[in-house]
Amino acid sequence: MGEVAGGREALVARPRGRRVGEHQVLDGVEQQAIRQAVLDHRPCDLGLAGQLWTRAGVGNLIAKLYRVRLTEQGVGNYLRRWGLSFQRPDKRAVEQDEEAVGVWQEETWPAIRARAKAEGGEVLFADQVGIRSDQVTGRTWGAKGCTPVVRRTGNRFSVNAMSAISTKGRMHFMGFPETFDADVMCRFLDRIAGHFDHKVHLVVDGHSAHRSRKVRAWLADHPDRIELHLLPSYSPELNPHELVNADLKRSLPMHSRARDQAQLAAEN
Repeated sequence: MGEVAGGREALVARPRGRRVGEHQVLDGVEQQAIRQAVLDHRPCDLGLAGQLWTRAGVGNLIAKLYRVRLTEQGVGNYLRRWGLSFQRPDKRAVEQDEEAVGVWQEETWPAIRARAKAEGGEVLFADQVGIRSDQVTGRTWGAKGCTPVVRRTGNRFSVNAMSAISTKGRMHFMGFPETFDADVMCRFLDRIAGHFDHKVHLVVDGHSAHRSRKVRAWLADHPDRIELHLLPSYSPELNPHELVNADLKRSLPMHSRARDQAQLAAEN
């Protein structure tokens, strides 16, 4: 469906002259306006409460704009008819530069992919992840009204890893106990370079270690081995490796009772 004429200003304008309760249906133009409002705006943008749309919230918008009061079931019927579903939203940082993201998607990323193909090279997306000993994922059964307690060691420790996944589905990783820094990144670059007999285009976020003098020197000494590309700031959704990190944390052993760093590393 196309854009609604008038945009946000039209949506927050005074309602039309229909009496409340008259014609408990929406015509095609009204349905298009409500659907587009849900897709393009948050409730708080339109003078309503909250940042997420619920059936009640959509019903309040319909009542505000068209003086029609629908049941939540009726609103749900409309939402499903419009091809919408109730789902967990993707969170984006307010600091994200949408123009930079657009340039990456439309220009930078296609150019990297084309260069890698022309050179007979390969593209990898890399990221770092940390697993803590006190991290608990998943659910367990317990008495109603009484939150179950999971006992674990009070001696907190963590295992860190740097890994890269290729566009061909291959994964390479390296564990390390210390904080991620330029030295760790250079070790990882050494390891990646040793795995390939062709040039690697490595895509990473803007972490300070990736931009450090030591890493830049390593890259300058190995121009035919690895070329580094930085994603736009505050844009983890552009890195498919984020899905790997999320899957790793979801799949942590539920029975894990690691008591030291070595045991935690072995289990994961």
